[in-house]
Amino acid sequence: MSRALPKYNQRRVAIIGGAAAVVLSGAVIAGSALAGTPARSDDTTGARTLASPGTITCPDVASKLPAVPASAKAEVDRNLALLQTQIQEANKRLRDTVGQGGPNFVNNAILGPLKDKRVATVNRIATAIGRTAAKPAGLDALAPCTLNGGGIGGAGTNAGGGRASAPAAPGGAPGKQSGAGTAAGGNTGAGTISCPDVASELPAVPASAKAEVDRNLALLQTQIQEANKRLKDTVGQGGPNFVNNAILGPLKDKRASTIDRIALSIGRTAARPTGLDTLAACTLTK
Repeated sequence: MSRALPKYNQRRVAIIGGAAAVVLSGAVIAGSALAGTPARSDDTTGARTLASPGTITCPDVASKLPAVPASAKAEVDRNLALLQTQIQEANKRLRDTVGQGGPNFVNNAILGPLKDKRVATVNRIATAIGRTAAKPAGLDALAPCTLNGGGIGGAGTNAGGGRASAPAAPGGAPGKQSGAGTAAGGNTGAGTISCPDVASELPAVPASAKAEVDRNLALLQTQIQEANKRLKDTVGQGGPNFVNNAILGPLKDKRASTIDRIALSIGRTAARPTGLDTLAACTLTK
């Protein structure tokens, strides 16, 4: 049989119970606050992880074209589709490389190469139209693209970073130590970029194509010189794949487009050479 507590004991139980509830509530509130608030040292890391990298957008080329001759329509349509594929690939690369690179990673490794690809593709469109109609001019102004929204620092960074300390060899030189930076900070400027010789691999060049071929062979040399200059100018920049992403990769894309133009030039009046695209990739040698 239960006995009622004296009144003063009832008051003590109520007071103790209330205090315990207050303490428990405080603990729950504090725990919730702590769970939702990252440690001060993790503020930047959280931002880098959660920030949207943004979206790459490019000027519309199709709407700027003149009437396309029927003989050029298939080639023009194929290159317009390629322009869209290039944008999609660039946006995928933007997402896949969040947190990589230095202050100019997006410009150097994504927007720059995308512009080069678009220039080559737009030029092919203009050339296709120009074979049977007036060649459109000024289309190369539509090549540059922009990074809209998201991303820390806009087009300058891809979620900031590039402080990795274990640089890897570029993919362009499998099985070799590239000198792309063996110390923290990415590019140490060690080595020189070298590329396969294209001129020695060409067949006899028709006289009608010689001027264009020579111009593009000279451009290949200029591209190598520019890449080596960039290698020197970016010493200390970037993460583990900086040289591969920001120098060797874009150089390969430029060379592929230039080599393709050489093959096209020859192919207009002779057998088009094949397999030249294997000469596009370059390596970093000490």
